[in-house]
Amino acid sequence: MSRAAAQPGRAPRRMSPERRREHLIAAALELYGRLAPEQVTIDDVARAADVSRALFYRYFRGVEELHVAALSAVVEELTTRISMPPGESPADQLRGALEEFFAVVERHSAAYVALLRTGSVITTGETAALVDGVRNHIVGLLVERSGVPATTPLFLMTLRGWVALVEGTSLRWLQEPSIPRDELITWLADQLAAMLTVTASRDASAHLLTLT
Repeated sequence: MSRAAAQPGRAPRRMSPERRREHLIAAALELYGRLAPEQVTIDDVARAADVSRALFYRYFRGVEELHVAALSAVVEELTTRISMPPGESPADQLRGALEEFFAVVERHSAAYVALLRTGSVITTGETAALVDGVRNHIVGLLVERSGVPATTPLFLMTLRGWVALVEGTSLRWLQEPSIPRDELITWLADQLAAMLTVTASRDASAHLLTLT
């Protein structure tokens, strides 16, 4: 079970330091499902994890540090689960990666929205670096599966533009889920195929990922 998926609640009184820290993070993530992250307090987390404030402070200097740790757990789950394993067609690989992406962001919707929302009170340089890490992971997977030995600027711009589209679309969808998830995933995959086609028409030297 991943750290982000661990379940909070009443815990054994004796836990290893690592397990106790994971338990506090899990409690915060569970609270994010009911409260905006910026509304979660130390008392909320201590109550949810069934620990004292004093014990909380043994693991985190404050709620801001806990927020970063909890968001890091979500990012860790994203980068672990988003993959494009060899042996499948590029189209199937892409769809599988998108399915994993949406499964994680839907389960941790409040944390994910807070992670990407401009002006969020929990947004810091550390959380911005976490977001960039996910973006770079996805772009790296697409580059790897493209088989392109030396990528061109337009190719990379296309991939990064598509990742931005996925982020923006997922935020809107989490707030207004008016389209079935499967339909949204198919649309996003088709969008990448269309964007790559346009790039290929303008950059003959780019050997692009074929999504067929």
